Amino acid sequence: MILIWLIILQLGAGILSWLLSKRDNRLAAGIALTAVIACLLLTIQLFARFRPSFAGGGQWLMEYRADWIPAFGISFHLALDGLSLAMLLLTFFLGALAVLCSWKEIRQRAGFFYFNLLWTLAGITGVFLAIDLFLFYFFWEVMLIPMFFLIYIWGDTRRRYAAIKFFLFTQAGGLLMLLSILAMVIIHAGQAGRYSFDYADLLNTTLSPGTAKLIMGGYLLAFAIKLPVVPFHNWLPDAHGEAPTAGSLILAGLLLKTGAYGIIRFVITMFPEAAASVSWWAMLAGVIGIIYGAFLAYGQTDLKRLIAYTSVSHMGFVMLGAFSFSEMAMQGVVMQLLTHGISTGALFAIAGMLKERLHTRELGRMGGMWTTMPRMGGIAMLFTMASLGLPMLGNFIAEFFILMGAFQASVPLTVIASTGLVFAALYSLRMVQKVFLGPPSVENITFDLDARELVVLGALSVSIVLLGLFPQPVFDMITNVIRNLNHTYE
Repeated sequence: MILIWLIILQLGAGILSWLLSKRDNRLAAGIALTAVIACLLLTIQLFARFRPSFAGGGQWLMEYRADWIPAFGISFHLALDGLSLAMLLLTFFLGALAVLCSWKEIRQRAGFFYFNLLWTLAGITGVFLAIDLFLFYFFWEVMLIPMFFLIYIWGDTRRRYAAIKFFLFTQAGGLLMLLSILAMVIIHAGQAGRYSFDYADLLNTTLSPGTAKLIMGGYLLAFAIKLPVVPFHNWLPDAHGEAPTAGSLILAGLLLKTGAYGIIRFVITMFPEAAASVSWWAMLAGVIGIIYGAFLAYGQTDLKRLIAYTSVSHMGFVMLGAFSFSEMAMQGVVMQLLTHGISTGALFAIAGMLKERLHTRELGRMGGMWTTMPRMGGIAMLFTMASLGLPMLGNFIAEFFILMGAFQASVPLTVIASTGLVFAALYSLRMVQKVFLGPPSVENITFDLDARELVVLGALSVSIVLLGLFPQPVFDMITNVIRNLNHTYE
């Protein structure tokens, strides 16, 4: 029951925040923060409880199942393994920080804001837990609609354009995935004599090579749009640039990760031969994303759009590692999901704090901020170093493992991808130079971090350092999961 409570707590708290917001905006924020922290504590308890079981042979650590629409083989089936547990820890950790980031920023319709924020988190939680494909698609849509409202209502100047663009791209991918799910269910029904949307049943469906490629393509396109993979990345800079701080943090830290999770859980696992047949092209798409995203990031004059394009570059490493069919690379992929969520989420939080003070995101109107905000400058430097892959920080571990694993699959592509680390240093250091160094501007005189902001950035700082120094607990969580990927790596 604890799995379903993780979802119910957020859904219920979202409704309660909306209903009670007329009394006090901070009451709505307090309810949201309490609910997410409660979910985080429950997930930490699960980590402590199952840590001795991570190396076991079973696929699932915990399951919850109830009939939903039995006539069509649809059930409310949730399951937890090491991969989903790692993603849930990231979800609730960043979710709590997103609420704190919004504490002062959101002043209008705060209750509805926290309703949409919590329902987005609930949808993300469901995506990481659902192993009934109909239920998975249901939660995939649940997280889409409230995120649309977060951008559309509380975003910046071009928020409506960005929100509609985000919706159209992700909805188109979702419909392709739905068609693939239905096709697989119908084929399975023809073989088994009954309808079933259950992951375990569909995993054993016999497909011809051509049919497997076609159905896999629907899944892969949906997840590639959400990741995003070039050329399906076009929605990302606009959505990131116009979203409120919490929206950018959730987008970069969590929503992109649902695409990577889908590739690991469904594409590679359910269609191993079909995935292997397109692996070189998928790795090439990842390498293109690494280089292309880095070049575009370097050329940006808008701080949030610069950070958004770094996500395109970093998610290219995920495609490279996932389709290299290497256990080491896949460990790096999962670590990349966690560390990118933390480091890029922190950079978006810093961008939001700067926007709140300066009322601009233009790099040309910044400069010399370190003299007035040394604490923010120091923390920004830490996450800049993390983003470019400095050793002793979590991103270095992730990208090192990905490149080591991918090297065995394709030396040329790995060598080209490695140059992305050089480009990352260029755009990262340019960002720090433009914002915090150089001659100070009179209009930039402002105040340093307050206690709430220190809590947010301090928690993120400690996390990225710990993941860089002690990555083994993450590898313990996911090693057995990776080895059980339907013998994909054999």
